[in-house]
Amino acid sequence: MSRTVFCSRLKKDLPGLNQAPFPGPRGQDILANVSEQAWLEWQHMQTMLINEKHLNLMDKEARKYLNEQRDKFLAGETIDHIEGYSAPEPDA
Repeated sequence: MSRTVFCSRLKKDLPGLNQAPFPGPRGQDILANVSEQAWLEWQHMQTMLINEKHLNLMDKEARKYLNEQRDKFLAGETIDHIEGYSAPEPDA
């Protein structure tokens, strides 16, 4: 049986994650406030950011940048533009 959360990104009640995506307070906050759908969308966007921006995750500044983008994305804010990417049109 899945948990339901009010998703901070999608602004509606949706099934939540089964466990925190990583340890610590931020992971617990994501568990409590982000839907599984929004987290999967972030993972897709994160992959595009890493590839497009040629991020080296061994670099502390790259990880800091990615964490900032994650927090903006999950809050429903605008994140850095990815060249050549157009978001799909929402279903009518």
